[in-house]
Amino acid sequence: MATSWIVTAIGVIVSLLGWYLTPSAWGYGILGFGLAWIVLGILDMFRDPARAR
Repeated sequence: MATSWIVTAIGVIVSLLGWYLTPSAWGYGILGFGLAWIVLGILDMFRDPARAR
């Protein structure tokens, strides 16, 4: 569960960096990459741990 929070936090940081760079193409790419990390971190929180299966 801690890994999911770390991935989500990195996604927030990267998204904020991309938000400040948005007028350029690089900004939109970085923003999308950060948003993908946020989504993957949140999805990982809902996944059952391997040892519980």
